[in-house]
Amino acid sequence: MSPTPFFPVHSETSPESGTDEYYMSMALEEARLASQEGEVPIGAVLVYQNQILAKNHNRREQNRDPTAHAEILVIQQGAGFFPSWRLEDTTLYVTLEPCPMCAGAIIQARIPRLVYGTDDPKSGAVHSLFQLTTDSRLNHRCQIVAGVLREESAQLLREFFRKRRGIR
Repeated sequence: MSPTPFFPVHSETSPESGTDEYYMSMALEEARLASQEGEVPIGAVLVYQNQILAKNHNRREQNRDPTAHAEILVIQQGAGFFPSWRLEDTTLYVTLEPCPMCAGAIIQARIPRLVYGTDDPKSGAVHSLFQLTTDSRLNHRCQIVAGVLREESAQLLREFFRKRRGIR
């Protein structure tokens, strides 16, 4: 049985809403905000029944918190909409493959579907280094959709780090 959101959610009226590309483009908007704030440009959006529950971006520098990854922030925000900690029937969109901490949070929140933009060969825990979200030894696994708006996600990260290296 699907949980009923505890609080009202924001409806999207765009004709494109409901598509993976649409929600990933919103995550990319969040990533651009992160970049403007001097944060690593990673954005995330949490969706329940084609309605956005939460959207955010990395805020580690701003919050002085190593756990303030975009995924963690939207999971925390999204949990407030349900009467339980389980985020069943949701989809998490994130511009970069989640790290081990975020993949663990996705599993713990019981998010059934994860869509991400580009792989993270240095710390990816969904496909690149580890496969936590599909590990059969764990009690929860996710459906994974990789590569949605891959080039846009990768380009944003490349530009950010190119500028950062140029400053030093």
